[in-house]
Amino acid sequence: MAQWTSAMGAVQLARLLTSQQDRPAGPGTRRPPAYRALADGIRLLVLEGRVPVAARLPAERELALALSVSRTTVASAYEALRTEGFLESRRGAGSWTAVPAGNPLPARGLEPLPPEALGSMIDLGCAALPAPEPWLTRAVQGALEELPPYAHTHGDYPAGLPALRAMIAERYTGRGIPTMPEQIMVTTGAMGAIDAICHLFAGRGERIAVESPSYANILQLMREAGARLVPVAMAEGLTGWDPDRWRQVLRDAAPRLAYVVADFHNPTGALAGEDQRRQLVEAARSAGTVLVADETMSELWLDADVEMPRPVCAFDPAGSTVITVGSASKAFWAGMRIGWVRAAPDVIRSLVAARAYADLGTPVLEQLAVNWLFSTGGWEKAVDVRREQARGNRDALVAAVRRELPAWEFEVPKGGLTLWVRAGGLSGSRLAEVGERVGVRVPSGPRFGVDGAFEGYVRLPFTVGGAVAEEAALRLAAAARLVESGGSTGGESPRTFVA
Repeated sequence: MAQWTSAMGAVQLARLLTSQQDRPAGPGTRRPPAYRALADGIRLLVLEGRVPVAARLPAERELALALSVSRTTVASAYEALRTEGFLESRRGAGSWTAVPAGNPLPARGLEPLPPEALGSMIDLGCAALPAPEPWLTRAVQGALEELPPYAHTHGDYPAGLPALRAMIAERYTGRGIPTMPEQIMVTTGAMGAIDAICHLFAGRGERIAVESPSYANILQLMREAGARLVPVAMAEGLTGWDPDRWRQVLRDAAPRLAYVVADFHNPTGALAGEDQRRQLVEAARSAGTVLVADETMSELWLDADVEMPRPVCAFDPAGSTVITVGSASKAFWAGMRIGWVRAAPDVIRSLVAARAYADLGTPVLEQLAVNWLFSTGGWEKAVDVRREQARGNRDALVAAVRRELPAWEFEVPKGGLTLWVRAGGLSGSRLAEVGERVGVRVPSGPRFGVDGAFEGYVRLPFTVGGAVAEEAALRLAAAARLVESGGSTGGESPRTFVA
């Protein structure tokens, strides 16, 4: 019986491999033999989760034709992967990907590092900060005081607690966007919100237009929902969105949904201006596309001179085009899994009805905690703490990376939680792999693209500061030197770092 659970076509695999090879090689890089380069490329794709474990690889002859190499090169690469434990084969069943015993299964998204690994590994994979105390503790205590009346109910509120829906609606109204509670649904984080929206509007095989690059976990969520992703290139640096390009893609591809992060975009940090927002909404309306605006970073402006534009939904007064997603996870704490959707009442009713077959509702205690923060002014004070943390971390990380890796290029965003870095001609996938061996975890650029784009980039979040940021930059520099030389760590373990 075959041991594979999915199949990877020769053309698809060749495209992913070519995206790695097309980037310029670092100075002094030793070029390995062709079979070794091919084996390394496939191994990196497996380790990053871009080629799933237990995926049947194309036959040697098919891949050789797709890559324009000899069959001997492919056969030698497959044999090397079998020897290393990354490939298994059976006569008549083909060859499929695997991971060696003792290796963790690769993640398809950017999951947090297990707590037991924090002593030896600096985690730059997850863009999340510790809770802004004492506000988390106070919010939970306040929620416990409000809990008794709810404990006498069944506890299922598919649309969210009425008090929290009303509070979120009031906050939108205060921003100049008149909103009724009937336009709000509380969800389990922003991921839960976008998952519900995708299932309602974009069934399997439907097109969804996405920024390129975009947030890796959302891209993977959409892939696993069966969507066909249509990338729309972001401009270089922090200039962000090209409305003409969006207009053309939406007109030509006619996607059912489009997803944008207009407020301190993840991963680039760009902030869309009012005219860009207006034109995005107009383009979506003209194409009949529903525009999902992710506002999870909207309160994380870090510099005093930032003038925040109006929300994307401000340019859709009829409420027929824009669905807004918000969350407490970035502005407050990732462990507070409370998100929300703002949309037309009929859309909210459809989302709530569909939820009966998903998670039924969001935890009551966490909703009460967020409502306590909103109603007491604790939210604003907690977000001030969060901004101060992120600002200090950003400045420390920028200084350390510029000092230790002067060839790496990036622009410093005025808000958000991430730096989008061009890694001096090095492979982001190889930096991610070698980085884990020297004690720093960093996501590579292709995680944030479609079909292997952004091989020359890495994303660095503002999650560490001070001496830890300096140590992270030193470890990244060590990884870069190893990638440049084509070498390895020789099994050397990273030293434990205590902040």
